[in-house]
Amino acid sequence: MAAVPRRTLIALGIAALAGVSACGGTATTASPSAGQPTWTWTDDRGKNISLPRRPQRVVAQSGAAAALWDFGVRPVAVFGPHRLKDGGRDPEVGEVDISKVESIGNVWGEFNVEKYASLRPDLLVAGMYQKNTLWYVPQESVQAVDQVAPSVGVQLSGRPLVEIIEKYGQLAAALGADPKAAPVVAANSRFDAASAALKSLAAARPGLKVMVVTATPDNLYVAYLPDHPDITYWGELGLNIVHPARPTESEGGFWEVLSWENADKYQADVILVDARSQSMKTEEMAKKPTWAKLPAVRAGQLYPWHAAERYSYLGYAQVMEELKADLDQARDDLVK
Repeated sequence: MAAVPRRTLIALGIAALAGVSACGGTATTASPSAGQPTWTWTDDRGKNISLPRRPQRVVAQSGAAAALWDFGVRPVAVFGPHRLKDGGRDPEVGEVDISKVESIGNVWGEFNVEKYASLRPDLLVAGMYQKNTLWYVPQESVQAVDQVAPSVGVQLSGRPLVEIIEKYGQLAAALGADPKAAPVVAANSRFDAASAALKSLAAARPGLKVMVVTATPDNLYVAYLPDHPDITYWGELGLNIVHPARPTESEGGFWEVLSWENADKYQADVILVDARSQSMKTEEMAKKPTWAKLPAVRAGQLYPWHAAERYSYLGYAQVMEELKADLDQARDDLVK
């Protein structure tokens, strides 16, 4: 969410395909007739996209690409974290086969508009943490990107986890995927089972306190539950989440920002630490004296939090299965 370097906008000789009107969130596919679109979709910005045919060439931000992939859509290109420094697949891109998709950017602020245009995309898809702002599309490139193809934004923050997953499923179906395909049905059942197991654990161990954090060399960020759909969902299942009463306003929500000297403001039996590649690693955090004295740190009860998990049944089934396995082995008597 940091500022990104300014790029020079390029003049593209490609007509804009997006139309703006109406509100809602559904797609329709009609029989062709003179002057009538055959595919429409209204996204979470209220943008109504109308196209002469169902989009075939989809480009998606890595998290959106991962969700669509699990529902059966195969994007032609991705942007956002998808390739690690060693060439391996970044967890943020899920099951996407990065050897079979083009890359138009791998880090924040990197979006190759020229390459994007050369791919002749029909549609761009990205999640939105901030209202009306497509994740990983640099602000200075928005105008040029919009000239190439229409875009669909899926609101992520401030929305129930299951609702977000369902939205990606609906979009995938509108793009031609089969919502009753065996892998999709199996993933849905696995998600339900993982939810039930985590709910049972929470009921059996109400005293187990869990906190979720990310960190930089300067600050510890404690997750504000209402702005994170996954953590909110776990709280609804009964997990005892330690979280601030309000976020730090300068951060636009999501976190309470603490100096490392105040890292002991909240305490928990278990701490889930941001597993993203750009987040500070636990071995680095261990050098901070106040952090090192926390009960969960001293007990070694630090487990990964998959902050950028794709919003699919498969993605969050795996996350909750791992979370339950971690919590099963954790002590719940470290703090009162």
